Amino acid sequence: MVSGRDPTRRLRVLALDHTAEAGGAELALLRLCDAVSADVDVRVLLFADGPLVPALAARRVPVRVAPLDPALARASREEIGSAGRGHLRRARAALRFQHVLYREIRAADPDVVHTNSLKADLLALLPAVLARRPLVWHVHDRVAADYLPRSLVLLLRALSWLPAALVTNSAATAATLPRPSTVARPGLDARQVRVSPRPRPDGAPVVGLVGRISPTKGQRELVRAAPRILRRHPGATFRVVGAATFGEDDYEAAVRAEAVSLGVSSQVRWVGAVPDPTVELDRLTVLVHASPVPEPFGQVVVEAMARGVPVVATDAGGVPEIVGRGRAATGVLVPPGDVEALADAVLDVVDRPDEAEERAARAWADVRERFSVRVTADAVTGVWRRVGRRARRRRP
Repeated sequence: MVSGRDPTRRLRVLALDHTAEAGGAELALLRLCDAVSADVDVRVLLFADGPLVPALAARRVPVRVAPLDPALARASREEIGSAGRGHLRRARAALRFQHVLYREIRAADPDVVHTNSLKADLLALLPAVLARRPLVWHVHDRVAADYLPRSLVLLLRALSWLPAALVTNSAATAATLPRPSTVARPGLDARQVRVSPRPRPDGAPVVGLVGRISPTKGQRELVRAAPRILRRHPGATFRVVGAATFGEDDYEAAVRAEAVSLGVSSQVRWVGAVPDPTVELDRLTVLVHASPVPEPFGQVVVEAMARGVPVVATDAGGVPEIVGRGRAATGVLVPPGDVEALADAVLDVVDRPDEAEERAARAWADVRERFSVRVTADAVTGVWRRVGRRARRRRP
């Protein structure tokens, strides 16, 4: 048992994530840890080894790895929310790991436990209760049947009443949960924002899509839009930046095959994952966000705007919160899954460069004002302080 604690010590937070891969939520956590004020002590516990471990260590963030059973680590979202094949093995693995988490939480002695992924949300519930530490869920996924399996949606919505507080990455995500949350949109650090919008690139149009290769990210939609764009601009190229990191190799193969069948494969560059997307963003004529389903936020849209790159994005999920609508919009919005509208919007950017550049300049200024990681850190640490104070008053 912890016998007592120094009331003058820094607020201690133990952040949990099931993966150490460099996904959007994990990179947001990395920036958050870098941006919190000096009176907050954030420590990170990951359920796997990977690139996030040295990245955190380089920023002097204490990090530990507690390996999750492969049966649970590899379980898809469909499997997590179902009672199908392998359910009993996953349940046993979850119980064993929850005992590990309980010990880790007790040893870390945090004021707040903060979970950063859906698996971490679910696995940390019981250990945090047993360790008598308040739990904050940071929800980066829309908890809706068009984004997650229905069984998992029902489970998450029911359990979302148990944490001490919820943080969400957009109003769109918040709207999918049954209780109030604090919206803290993932901000950028100063290194990601250009000092001024990048100059208009010369030469033939370069159309890019940046993000992991997945049916939810829109690589197929971009490839299907390519023939319409190439009819007017035959020298255009399409850069697909990202890799199939979560078992989407079959999807990537299918999209590559479709590019061949449409006769556009010679114009599509499959760049793969890159350590710093800003280099790729700066070479683009237009950044395309083509997700056919509503995305929770749209991190790459903010990243492109921070470089002064014109944006075409889907009008759904959290993206309109970034871009806006109407005459004040800082990008061009199109309906999700509408390939013709996507192609026409790209052509509008390419054929009207002055208008596109004016929107991009306003977008760049908007990012500097609204999407700093300092703003994110203030919102999240405000939640930590609130639930931490409340828990200390209740603790004997």
